[in-house]
Amino acid sequence: MTKTATDGDTAFLGHPRALGFLAFSEAWERFSYYGMQSLLVLYMTKQLLLSPQVDRIAGFPAFHAFIEALYHPGASIQAVASAIFGLYTSLVYLTPILGGFLADRVLGKTRTVVLGALLMAAGHFLMAFDVSFLLALLCLILGTGCFKGNIAGQVGALYGDKDLRRADAFQIFYLGINAGVIAAPLIAGTLGEKVGWHYGFGAAGVGMLIALVIYLSGRRHLPPDPPLRAKGAARPKLAASERGTILLLVALLPVMAASVLCNQQIFNAYLVWADRAVNLEFMGQKAPTTWLITLDSIVSVSFLAIMVVFWRVWATRFKEPDEIGKLTIGAFVSVGGALCLAAGAAIAEATGGKVNILWCVAFHVINSIAFANILPVSLALFARAAPQALAGSIIGVYYLHLFMANQTVGILGGLLEKMPASRFWLMHAGIGLGAGLVFLLVGRLFARRLSPENVGPEPATT
Repeated sequence: MTKTATDGDTAFLGHPRALGFLAFSEAWERFSYYGMQSLLVLYMTKQLLLSPQVDRIAGFPAFHAFIEALYHPGASIQAVASAIFGLYTSLVYLTPILGGFLADRVLGKTRTVVLGALLMAAGHFLMAFDVSFLLALLCLILGTGCFKGNIAGQVGALYGDKDLRRADAFQIFYLGINAGVIAAPLIAGTLGEKVGWHYGFGAAGVGMLIALVIYLSGRRHLPPDPPLRAKGAARPKLAASERGTILLLVALLPVMAASVLCNQQIFNAYLVWADRAVNLEFMGQKAPTTWLITLDSIVSVSFLAIMVVFWRVWATRFKEPDEIGKLTIGAFVSVGGALCLAAGAAIAEATGGKVNILWCVAFHVINSIAFANILPVSLALFARAAPQALAGSIIGVYYLHLFMANQTVGILGGLLEKMPASRFWLMHAGIGLGAGLVFLLVGRLFARRLSPENVGPEPATT
């Protein structure tokens, strides 16, 4: 079993104290990220892409031509906004590969995380001005790429190869993420919708600076960065089993993308649909649409905690499913969430009224159960299975599934105006069902290769 510098440290909920600093830093980073993202599509469709604001964006004519060539959104503002959202949120999950390279070869994980935090803070503050909109998105894309994958890699580095606390740690890590997402719409979202869009984006920038301060405060507790790979150095030697495992993980990326598609649509077409089709009236006033993100986050945090406890109790009497087993469960459960949206939309279409908010509540509950068994579990799988010499890069590769998912979200979101909402959400249910079936097949055929017991020494080959 691989030893780590934090062996014996159980100061934070039975885990190393460094996990606490990483989780709280990630919570504030996610506050900033989701505070901005909860406003992005609404901001574009309600203000930024309307004249004369759209004419103030530096470089937008050339950028719009690129979007038109890539997505063919036509003249629809909603479709253009969906395309921009899909491009931005997908690139956010592509750049962790660059961040992993910088961490492994140039700066080390800690310095790369700090660079990412500074770029993200700059991006959020630049969002406060129409003219710098595209530059702001670029800073956020690059900053998230440096920050996200490497801080997750530092979580994984706290544990030895066969330490079963790793999956538990990533669920705690995701609790921190969702705590930030709960606060983001209530603060940044409410400021943006009720006071002014740019106030919301400014609040997101402040949150990112808080994340950086927490991270730097806990720096002394973090495990040391592994030695940098020098330029021109020989590629790390991998065992045959490690190469096979990497290929299998890469093959799982599109399946993972399909399994989270409906979850990723929450910040795009779901918000636009809910803003116009769901009854959000409370005591005679319409609640901010972004509060649905807070609802989702509260439910997600609850079920992340519930699933941690559930699997611990389950393991006392039965064999706990491995990561692929939990991914299979999560994908099948996600189908039920999409079906709730389809049912609510179908009833509203038949009656001519608005969608009852309870259908959205049911969606968020079921989707959160799926989320708790997909995203933290898949991240734990990649962190555990990645060869140590390529840990940063493999975590970067992991985020490619969210790149694929958000590219698809951007494309599918443009279909919301071209088909009934009930069919739109049924389409997402069908995609989730397909992902569950593939996970089931992978578990049958490759369970042994992806099992924790498969980790072990083997003669390395070039």
